[in-house]
Amino acid sequence: MISRNLRHLRVFLAVADKGSVTLAADICNVSQPAVTQSIGKLESAAGGALFERTRQGFFPTQRGKILAERVRHACAHLDPALSEISPRIRLTATTAQLNALVAVREAENFTLAARRVGLAQPTIHRAIAQLEQEAGRMLFERRSFGLVATRACHALAQAARLAFRELDQADADLAELDGEEAGRIVVGALPLSRSAVLPKALVEFRAERPRLPVKIIDGLYSDLLSGLRRGDIDLILGALRDPAPIGDIVQERLFDDRLVILAGNHHPLAGRKSLDMADLKGFSWVVPREGTPSRAQFDDLFALQGSPLPTSIIEAGSILLMREILDLSDHLGCISGAQARAEITKGLLTPLDIAADSPVRPIGITYRQSWVPTRAQARLLDLLRQGSAPK
Repeated sequence: MISRNLRHLRVFLAVADKGSVTLAADICNVSQPAVTQSIGKLESAAGGALFERTRQGFFPTQRGKILAERVRHACAHLDPALSEISPRIRLTATTAQLNALVAVREAENFTLAARRVGLAQPTIHRAIAQLEQEAGRMLFERRSFGLVATRACHALAQAARLAFRELDQADADLAELDGEEAGRIVVGALPLSRSAVLPKALVEFRAERPRLPVKIIDGLYSDLLSGLRRGDIDLILGALRDPAPIGDIVQERLFDDRLVILAGNHHPLAGRKSLDMADLKGFSWVVPREGTPSRAQFDDLFALQGSPLPTSIIEAGSILLMREILDLSDHLGCISGAQARAEITKGLLTPLDIAADSPVRPIGITYRQSWVPTRAQARLLDLLRQGSAPK
């Protein structure tokens, strides 16, 4: 595991960029023996030489190039946020201090932050005090209900999380170089992806990578987006938003999907041809939650016909719950066609033949604009792209 010592990493990057221990020492304001010692510690952690030492200078090995690229990405996240607070803090901030800052920013309390990271409360308090002293400004506003991060502190906490995530990615890249597995993949799964897109890709991926940890997180789009932007989630799979909710993400379309109106096999409308929206009046419904793209499309089906929305609605995003309700009653359901494909194919639910044509909605992958996937993450992306189009 690569050291999270920021001073060592900055020294390493200076050597990689300048090809010289002497120049790196001058740039980082440390002695040449200190540079040599930093490189030696990093090479021990990285599992091999990071530089070829020649009379002409230091030249990164393949291992060194991989690490240097990740360290550059980490610094690109971290340095602007540090410099915004204070030029000096960019040189003095440590990983321990930044971890403390992230914990306090999330917990808004020293005691809770200490429990979160497994340290004593005075240790966390001291780390924040040192940062604020070096910065020459307060990073948290002390209020009666807790500690509230300033705008600059909020930005720094976000940058620190993403920077440390880049170093986690470096561990995975270096393990890959040695034919080993490290790191993990975290996918934020919106309802459609759990039944229609993700399972096949995961089965194929697991056949190729039987040991790499993969975590699937279900949740609301807003929660998954927050996790994505913090670096806790690598990608979100499901309905894309129009417009994109924020500028630091990328939305990649995989295919288009349409809504389908479903009924239990016993329903009086099941099997009838050329139904129109008027035939659906008076029935109770199970539909997606408000605020989702599919719910907006459901509402539009009635608005385009000049019809009022049904008054009896159950909001749910689960096809399993919808299936059971429709099987036990005369409720109708409206959900993604791709999400319902398995239920329809197995004869568990009946799609109604409705003349109204629902608009398509794009389904795809959302990820951070700055994200550089590891080889394993890139492979899962490829499998999602290859197998996502409905057959």
